[in-house]
Amino acid sequence: MQGDFVSGVLLPLILAFIMFSLGLGLTLADFKRIFAQPRALLVGVVCHFILLPLACYLMLSAWGMTGVFAVGFMILAACPTGSTSNLLTYLARGDVALALSFTAVASVATIFTLPLIVTWALGHYLGAARTVDMPVGLMMGQVALVLGVPVSLGMFVRHRWGAWAQRVEPLATRVATVLFVLIVVIAVVKNWALLRDNFATLAPFAVLLNVGMLCVGFGVAWLARLSRRQSVTLGIETAVQNAALSLVIGSTVLKEDALAIPGALYGVLMYAGGLVYALAMRRYAASPQA
Repeated sequence: MQGDFVSGVLLPLILAFIMFSLGLGLTLADFKRIFAQPRALLVGVVCHFILLPLACYLMLSAWGMTGVFAVGFMILAACPTGSTSNLLTYLARGDVALALSFTAVASVATIFTLPLIVTWALGHYLGAARTVDMPVGLMMGQVALVLGVPVSLGMFVRHRWGAWAQRVEPLATRVATVLFVLIVVIAVVKNWALLRDNFATLAPFAVLLNVGMLCVGFGVAWLARLSRRQSVTLGIETAVQNAALSLVIGSTVLKEDALAIPGALYGVLMYAGGLVYALAMRRYAASPQA
């Protein structure tokens, strides 16, 4: 009963607050910026929604990882960028406006892309029976509920009570960060034996995926002749994932706690990699013309 409460009530509520806090920082202007810089956004979409899942799949194949952990990493790769990417972009002196715009777009696009990728991963790694148990339409509705509704509510509050929302947003962001840590701790505690037995395999893979996608995002943006600030930003947006959502999908939607382990591990390690990347890139994005 306690496990059902944690997975069925507590985790979704925590994620809802995290997404609400993200909505407090978004406005319609963030979406309008898309039309001002469509090339940068398009490169970001290709990196995050195509190259990231593809790279994750190829790495899983080369690593020889299968079963629930492989599905867990694919769920993670299918999630939108995490709200922390905006902070890391600021620290890296990247394009914060682009980061905000991409975060907004990714949160909406994931409602449609995540169920497709997760359903495919379930069938590929665990067999067709799991695909039947979780129809795409049902998962799409659940993802919309835990992503779209809280973000929309946060944006509405920002629009209706702008001054109050701007005062509260920093506190809400800090609370959301603490709650994310709580989600990770819950996932680790519930699956400690499983994590302990597989840490030596999962941790190196998570680090390699994180570092690899930081480099891919930056490299593809640079090859597309985007500015250095935009390239730095898209490196972060490609690699920093909404790990909290992957934990909720695994534990609550699919009701398989082991699926949450990759997201919990990546959720911790990506901050270390992202912070090192951000600090290393500060000097390269320092110029206003970059």
